[in-house]
Amino acid sequence: MTNSSKVEKPSFREELHMQRWDDHRYYHHSRINQSLHLLSATCFLTCYAMLWFDAAAAALLGWLVAMCSRQIGHFFFEPKTYDTVNHATHAHKEEIKVGYNLQRKRILQGVWAISPLVLYINPSFFGLLTPHTNSAGFLDNLAILWIGLAVVALLIRTVHLFFIQNVQTGLVWATKILTDPFHDFKLYAKSPFFLMRGELLDPMLHVAHGQDNEDADEEALAS
Repeated sequence: MTNSSKVEKPSFREELHMQRWDDHRYYHHSRINQSLHLLSATCFLTCYAMLWFDAAAAALLGWLVAMCSRQIGHFFFEPKTYDTVNHATHAHKEEIKVGYNLQRKRILQGVWAISPLVLYINPSFFGLLTPHTNSAGFLDNLAILWIGLAVVALLIRTVHLFFIQNVQTGLVWATKILTDPFHDFKLYAKSPFFLMRGELLDPMLHVAHGQDNEDADEEALAS
C-alpha cells in the first residue's frame, strides 16, 4: 500500500527556487545590502566575461570589489535583530543557513585576506606556483591563488552538504552560487531607487503575501 502522507522530494528546479527565495527573505532586508549585491552582481558578471581573456584581472575584480561589497552588506548593514517578517531570530537564521553563514564567511574572508602575505613569504606557495620575479608576476600568482580559493570554497561546502543534507541540496546550492549574479542583478535592480527615496529596509510585503518581488517593487515605485 502506498503511503499517501509521504512528502514528495522537490525537483532540482523547485529546490533551487526555494533556496533563492529563502536567501532573499531571510538575509536581504537592508536596501543598502541589496544595492551592494547589485554592485557585486554587476562585477561578477563582468568577471565571468573577463575570465575568457584576462583571468588575473577577473580574479582581482571578483575578490576585491564583487566579493567585498557583497560581504560588507551582510556584515555591516543587514539587521541582526529579531526578524518580524519571518518570525525568526538572527541565531536561528544563522543555524539554518544552507550556504556560508556569517561565521563561515569570517573564516573564508580571513583566509582570503592573509593569502597575499603567505604568497609574499612563500612565492611558490608550497610548490604549487612558479615563483614570481616582479610585481606583475606576484599579481598573476595571487589571481591564480584567489581563483583556486573560490573553487575550493565552493567544493568544500557543496560536498559538506552532500553529507549533512543530501547530494541534490549540495548541487542546487552550487548552482545557486554560480547563477546568483544573474538572479541578483534582476532581483535588486530597483533597490538603489528605494534607497534614494530614504527606504533603508525592504518592508518585505511580498513575503507576507507570497507575491513576486519584482511585482511588489513595481507597485511600490508607482506609489
